[in-house]
Amino acid sequence: MKFIPAVTALFCIATSSLQAAEPTTLSLSDFTTTAGAAPGDMWKAEDGNVIHLAGKGGGSLISKAEYTNFELEWDWKLDVGGNNGIKYWVTQIGGKEWLGIEYQMIDDNEHPDAKRGDSHSTACIYDIKAAAKDKPLKGIGEWNTSKIVVQDGKIQHWLNGALVSEADTTTDDWKQRIAASKFKSKVNFAPGHGKIMLTEHGDETWFRNIRIKAL
Repeated sequence: MKFIPAVTALFCIATSSLQAAEPTTLSLSDFTTTAGAAPGDMWKAEDGNVIHLAGKGGGSLISKAEYTNFELEWDWKLDVGGNNGIKYWVTQIGGKEWLGIEYQMIDDNEHPDAKRGDSHSTACIYDIKAAAKDKPLKGIGEWNTSKIVVQDGKIQHWLNGALVSEADTTTDDWKQRIAASKFKSKVNFAPGHGKIMLTEHGDETWFRNIRIKAL
């Protein structure tokens, strides 16, 4: 009868291993245009797990896979005056535009959109909730490391190891924030699942080591 605890222990270890999913590195081949085509020439896969957006005209890309609860981590950098972002829970609204919650990546000092308020600055929940004023943002041209954690409706935005913005999408506070945002008329905005989007706002951007793990 002594073998039963050992078998139970092995089962528990195996179950824990299955639950602790390893991150998957996303490459350019894991994304398409919003029309379902392969990324155009403005998007380039480069050495070191880098996805390089050369500038205007590349169009935004969406992941082939959809996600609900996940941890997404990546490195990024911009040129002076640059603006970009990563969106999640992205779906097609009204059969037209693809929208989702955005983790803002922007030159906080030089880009005019960043000067419209803290909910438009780097690492904010774009146009919904500001990022911390004392966030550890690195200089233009340097690599930043960002992370998005989504679990049971709760979202967190991290920047260089610091939690800088968070929200609970199941609360009345979230509903009020959406109602006061540019997304107020977008029915079924950020429904709790969807694709990941690499946005294109016309500026050169480097994404590196994009890693995602289901939770």
